[in-house]
Parts: sequence; C-alpha cells; structure tokens
Amino acid sequence: MNRRVFLKGISAVGAASVVCGAGRLRAAAAKDRPNIVWIFSDDHAYQAIGTYGGRLQKLNPTPNIDKLASAGMRFDKSYVGNSICAPSRGTLLTGKHSHLHGMIANGPRFDQGQQTFPKLLQKAGYQTAMIGKIHLPGKMQGFDYWDVLPGQGDYYQPQFLGSKGNHMVPGYVSDIITDKSLGWLEADRDKSKPFMLMIHHKAPHRNWLPATRHVGKYEDVEIPEPDNLFDDYATRGVAAKKQTMTIARHLTHFSDLMLVTQQDRDAYAAKAKKAKAAGKKHPFTGGERGAYFRMTDQQRAAWDKIREPSNQKILAKGPKWLSTKEGIKWRYQRYMKDYLGAIAGVDDSVGRVLDYLKKTGMDKNTIVMYSSDQGFYLGEHGWFDKRFMYKESFRTPLIAKWPGVVKPGSTNTDLVQNIDWAETFLDIAGAPIPADMQGCSLVPLLKGKTPANWRKTLYYQYFGRGAHSVRAHEGVADKRYKLMRFMGRDIPKEGQWEFYDIKTDPGEMKNAYSAPEHAERIATMKIELQRLKKQYKVPPGVPG
Repeated sequence: MNRRVFLKGISAVGAASVVCGAGRLRAAAAKDRPNIVWIFSDDHAYQAIGTYGGRLQKLNPTPNIDKLASAGMRFDKSYVGNSICAPSRGTLLTGKHSHLHGMIANGPRFDQGQQTFPKLLQKAGYQTAMIGKIHLPGKMQGFDYWDVLPGQGDYYQPQFLGSKGNHMVPGYVSDIITDKSLGWLEADRDKSKPFMLMIHHKAPHRNWLPATRHVGKYEDVEIPEPDNLFDDYATRGVAAKKQTMTIARHLTHFSDLMLVTQQDRDAYAAKAKKAKAAGKKHPFTGGERGAYFRMTDQQRAAWDKIREPSNQKILAKGPKWLSTKEGIKWRYQRYMKDYLGAIAGVDDSVGRVLDYLKKTGMDKNTIVMYSSDQGFYLGEHGWFDKRFMYKESFRTPLIAKWPGVVKPGSTNTDLVQNIDWAETFLDIAGAPIPADMQGCSLVPLLKGKTPANWRKTLYYQYFGRGAHSVRAHEGVADKRYKLMRFMGRDIPKEGQWEFYDIKTDPGEMKNAYSAPEHAERIATMKIELQRLKKQYKVPPGVPG
C-alpha cells in the first residue's frame, strides 16, 4: 500500500471521530428540570428484548420494556467499553473508561471518593437515590438515599445495605427493589427538588432464579436456538477456543441448571442441623451454591412443583447424557428458560414504575431510561456470560422516554457507548460536564439531531482478569467493521488479531484478518486504534 493511500485512510477515520470533552457547558437549565429514572439490569442481552427483534421476539419476553420503547427512542448501536459488571458500573458513574476510573475487573476496590455524576447532580440541586445492585465496593458517595445489595446480591431473601445498616428482606429481589424504589418516590424524597432515581436490578445475572410465579413461564415452550450454538471456532484463535464459558461444558448441574438431587438436599439438611446447633439462624450465605436453599420452604415447594418432574426425567438419563448433543440442547433450554424467567421479573418492575409515574402525573416531567451493564451470550458461539468484544456482549440495550422531547417510537443508529451516560444525565440536568469525562451527551440524539462530528469508531478494552479464562483484548469498531487484538498466555507477544465484516458476517463466524481484500482497511483501523488509545489516555501495556 502506498503512503498516500495509507495517510488518506488515517485522515478519514481520525477526522470522523468526535472529541467533546473540554469546557462543555449546557447553555441554560430549563425552568422545570426533568426528573430522571434510570432502570439498570445486569446481563440483560439486547436480543432478549422484544423491541430489538431476533429469534426470541415471538416469545414476547418484555412487553413493558417494549412499551417504554414505543413511547420513546430505541438505540440500535449502543455498546460498552469493557463487558464486565463492576467496570461497566464504574464507567456509568464516572463517564470514563476502566483504566481511568480504576475498576478494571470485578475484584479491585473502587475509589468512591473520585468525581462521579451523582455528586455533580447534587451540586446542581438534584436529589439522588440508588436502590438495588451497584457491585462497587466501598461506602457509597453522591447519593442522598441509598439501599443496595452487598456484592452480587441474592435472588431470594436478599440482604440490603443502606444508611440504616444491613438488613434482610423476605421475598424476591426484583419485587423488593421495585417496592423500595416506589416507596422512596412516594414518601421519602424531597418533593421540592428534581430527582435522579437509579433502580438497579440483580436480574438476570447468573445463577438465574426467576420469581416463583415465573418458574413455569417457559416450562413447556421450545426456546429457539441460535444458528451457531455448536460453533467450532474454526477460524479463530486461542481466546475463542480456550475460554471456559460454554453451555456444553461449563454450566454447573446444580447451581446453573438447578438439577437438584436428593444428595444436595441431604447435604443441606446436615448443614442446617449443624448451623442450628451452633445457634445460627441460617446455614447458608447465599451465592451460587446457596441460592436454591435460600428460598423458604413455601418458595421451594412452589419451585419444585414445576421443576421436579422434568428434573427427575433428566437425572434418570445419567450424567453422561448431558454431554451428548441432545443433552447440550437440553442445557440450553433450561438455561434460557430460567434466564428469561428472571427477565420477566425485571419487566414486571418496569411496568410497575411506568404505571406509578402515570398514576401520579409525574410521567409528564420524568425521563425514564432502560439499559444493562453489558450484553450477554444466549447460546451464540455455544456460550453464556460476556467479556468478549464479539457482538452479543459488546452491545447493550438502551431505551429512553422523554415526554415532549423524544419522538415516540423512534430509533437511533449512531454509535453510542456507556462512557456517554454520565454526561447525558448532567446535560439533562443543566449541569456542567467536566472536561475529563470521556463520553458525549446523548441529548442531541434524543432530540433527533446528530452532531456533524459525532463519533464513527468505538474503543474496547478487557483486562483478562477473573472467571471464564477470557484473554485480555482490545479493539476498535465502526458500524461495519471490527478489529480485535487478543493477548495473554498461549498467545505470541504481538497478539492474535481478528477482523470481521459485520455486513457479510453478522454472526462473526469467520475471522477475515488474513484476507488480502481487507489489508488496507485493517491497516487503517490499527492506526485508529492507536489514535483512540491516545485520545482516551490509555497507558502503554494496557489492557495486556
């Protein structure tokens, strides 16, 4: 490739990318500043939301979220910068990529003292409340009211940690989070101030436990399979082949598939007896192993009434059957039925919130937004979980309803990312947007106007820490093409590169990095990757 063509490519990509950081101020706040209700779920894949279409649409999995979309705007190209829970939530609060806010994985301690948008909203006169799952360690800051799940939280009888201490609440977590949120709206907020209410659901995070009313929702339904459920990763490298997040091999029989045996029950009974003798109230602490037994006897009875007949049929086939092709198909069905059942509880919550706002008349001056901390694999490539830059976990849902501003039933196809959310909230509130935030306010897009210099590329980073053996990688993507570089053990120092043409290969099944016809574009995207890393102040060696 000659130097002129090469430089032309650099110019075309770089000049198209927006920089909206320094000195951004909203000209003036509206007289009646809108309230903001932000509803955030955990691992809710866009392909499991009816309005986004796809193979699950006919199941009508999310009627209330679809209703929100019909009254507002659906973003069709919304993405994250790091597809893992705590880093994504750090980005939500700070408007910065992981390497700057410090939460590069689920383990590190989050610096709660750093600049976050809730603190800035407080300075702008907003009352702020956070209820549900935040998954960021440290004492909460920037919220006038907070009542959160410690760590991952539990589906049944969840613990909450708030300003009044730690307490357990009987019931199902999505319902309880909704009750607490509506209770705050009704009785606890300062009605002289506009508010920012963050309703954060645990669901549908692994392991997937629906409310008892939803356990049988899909029991007799055949869930459509993805075309690549049995992907062999033929054209891809170490990262895709050596991950540990396959439905075929890595879903646990008890914790994930809820194949409860008599041995499991006997072990729990012995543990309960020992705990009682020691004067402890509960023989469990929650988490994956304790989730089923965290239910009350009545809740377990309702669960077992639906599940025990099918469980006994599968257990009678023996453990080896679960590794056959038919067994893997059954694994997929069970996983998806519980995943969609957990989503049903979130969708119920969205409906309750929308109904309350309408009943009280607050809907006229309240923005309601729905999103998730990242996407999720629903059998695509044979996987569950997230972390990869491949489409299903890189992309996340985003829906916004703003009466009088957003055109009902509208869609947006601009590239947006979770680094944009904090800036959007501040812009809505008429508050200054700090120059060190790395995203752009979505308010112009919500008003139906795309700025001429809106970004044309996205940057992604994953640090390779934590479960599922997903290798560290970074990448750049535009609306059609995606370039990724994987790093880590079993990978040469220069990394393993993958390139996809999403238009001709929407399932990202064929790595076209070595195809001669893409050489020029790949070279251009490598330069754009470096430009984005410089723009976002990524240190050398990150995220390797």
